[in-house]
Amino acid sequence: MKPQDIIKEKSSLWIFGYGSLVWKPDFEYKRRKIGYIRGYKRRFWHGDDFHRGDKEKPARVVTLIADEEACTWGVAYEVTECQVEASLQYLNMREVVLGGYITEMVEFIPKEGHGSVLSLVYIATPDNPIYLGPASDVEIAAQIAICRGNTGHNIEYLVRLAEFMRHHCPEVEDEHLFSIETAVLNIFSNCRELKSNDRKSLLLEVI
Repeated sequence: MKPQDIIKEKSSLWIFGYGSLVWKPDFEYKRRKIGYIRGYKRRFWHGDDFHRGDKEKPARVVTLIADEEACTWGVAYEVTECQVEASLQYLNMREVVLGGYITEMVEFIPKEGHGSVLSLVYIATPDNPIYLGPASDVEIAAQIAICRGNTGHNIEYLVRLAEFMRHHCPEVEDEHLFSIETAVLNIFSNCRELKSNDRKSLLLEVI
């Protein structure tokens, strides 16, 4: 579904973010809700040669992989009326043109409250030329540790996402995300038992 088609059909729209959008939406919205979508798992399998990496050293960023047993937590933003067109134009450049993502519609379930809403989400597929695919936690961490792009260091992307999950979804064990965070931490420190704030400080000091 193209952004212009969405604009024609809706006066308001929910947009689900599961990567950098959870802490850096950079578009106007009416409200936001923490929650999840079913049928997808979040993985650091997509490449980024603009925001967090470059052509020579593409960064590792997240995408969604279909998995009937999984769910992915994030934030859904409601944009209304005049916000819809401006938001989609901005996200089309950020996520599609520069990021290589495509759009899908998914069911978003809020953490608090009842009911669900249909939400737009950006997903990168293996058809994208900068899609990197699966790798071990250690391999992914090694890439993240050395990459930087126009928006900042790849480590910051990882840290912000991990901190979001710890703060807003403390009951959720995101094994893939936290294992990669630990693997990056181990590149710079032999201490595995650092507290959350200490882990964050150490990694951000590196960049």
